[in-house]
Amino acid sequence: MPLAISCLGAALAGLLRAAPLTAAAAAAPPLAINSGDTAWLLTSSALVLLMTAPGLALFYGGMVRRKNVLAILMQSFILAALVSIQWMLFGYSIAFSPGNAFIGGLQWIGLSGVSATQPYAAYAPTVPHQAYMIFQCMFAVITPALITGAFAERISFKGFLVFSLLWMTLIYDPLAHWVWGVGGWLHDLGALDFAGGTVVHISSGTSALAAALVIGQRRGFMREPMPPHNLTLTLTGAGLLWFGWFGFNAGSALAANGLATSAFVATHFGAAAAALGWVFAEWIILGKPTTLGVASGVVAGLVAITPASGYVGPLPAMVIGLVAGVVCFFAVRLKARFGYDDALDVVGVHAVGGIWGALATGLFASVAVNAAGGNGLFYGNPRQFLIQAVAVATSISFAFVGSLILLKITDALVGLRVSDEAERSGLDLSEHDENAYELGA
Repeated sequence: MPLAISCLGAALAGLLRAAPLTAAAAAAPPLAINSGDTAWLLTSSALVLLMTAPGLALFYGGMVRRKNVLAILMQSFILAALVSIQWMLFGYSIAFSPGNAFIGGLQWIGLSGVSATQPYAAYAPTVPHQAYMIFQCMFAVITPALITGAFAERISFKGFLVFSLLWMTLIYDPLAHWVWGVGGWLHDLGALDFAGGTVVHISSGTSALAAALVIGQRRGFMREPMPPHNLTLTLTGAGLLWFGWFGFNAGSALAANGLATSAFVATHFGAAAAALGWVFAEWIILGKPTTLGVASGVVAGLVAITPASGYVGPLPAMVIGLVAGVVCFFAVRLKARFGYDDALDVVGVHAVGGIWGALATGLFASVAVNAAGGNGLFYGNPRQFLIQAVAVATSISFAFVGSLILLKITDALVGLRVSDEAERSGLDLSEHDENAYELGA
């Protein structure tokens, strides 16, 4: 792993150390389980799982060609199983148990000491520790699933499994500790990431770019038409993502309270504004609005508002979403110019949208919305924007360089790409011996 990135980031942290918390904020909350908070967090966990399967699975499944739909669905579903077991055995401990500035300890291996009846005050003082753990598990599940859109239609199932397991352990878990974990260096620096702009979207989006570059283009890319085979599935998946995202963002309040309400509202208006921004940009540039455009715009807005959702009000959320819709529309169009085959637009939506959202948090964050956060540049605190920029640069560098290394290791161990013959016949048959549509059988 590129340890130099971590060391550089730690040095910058000393220069941009956040101001100490007020006495009220630093006071330890009482360790008392609140049934309403627990119910909301468990419900939010289920909503985030729904985002992966079936939400993301259908969203991606409709965009691939018919011969590869089962393969992309399989990748989302199998990650719900693989990542969950990794999380239970050691992933949660690496990411969230007390350790040092760069990595958690191993004291919670196998969830040892993670109580189903008592809270862990450092993270969520009013819900059982296991409720917080399973909520974070669902974040871990969806993050590598986002990457699958970049190498769709050409990665081997063995290579996919090995890379995903390595990526979760060596990229996602340490980055989650840096940003959210007790003692994590970006957390102590004061980086604001309410629900995963850096940890989820920038990490997956930049890793997707690395994967697209290493695995290479699909056969016939930019020479043969490769239209989505079923946009009905894609719109259905986008709707489920929008629905589940309320658990993703509002659930990150970790309580059924006003902050959850504020994050819920910001999430909705950010997504709505981005859908309009993308559609009107598409209409002006390409001449017609499309259903794929509105679905992509909604997701771009949800990505961008994620890090800011717990720190901004409705009007800033609308601005963040509107800009995300336009910027991500143009970012997706760049792949044709640069020649990388990001099959389902992960880079343009998640990397670019995540970067904008994380930086926008440093512009629009307000203590009037969340006293535990900080003011952004537009509220008199330029340091917060600089801290956000450090977090963004660190996430990009660590995820991109680390993914390049892990992709090369995976290729050497089991291979990454299917054969030309397997790609021609489609991954549904070549990798899984199945057919999604038995038409005329």
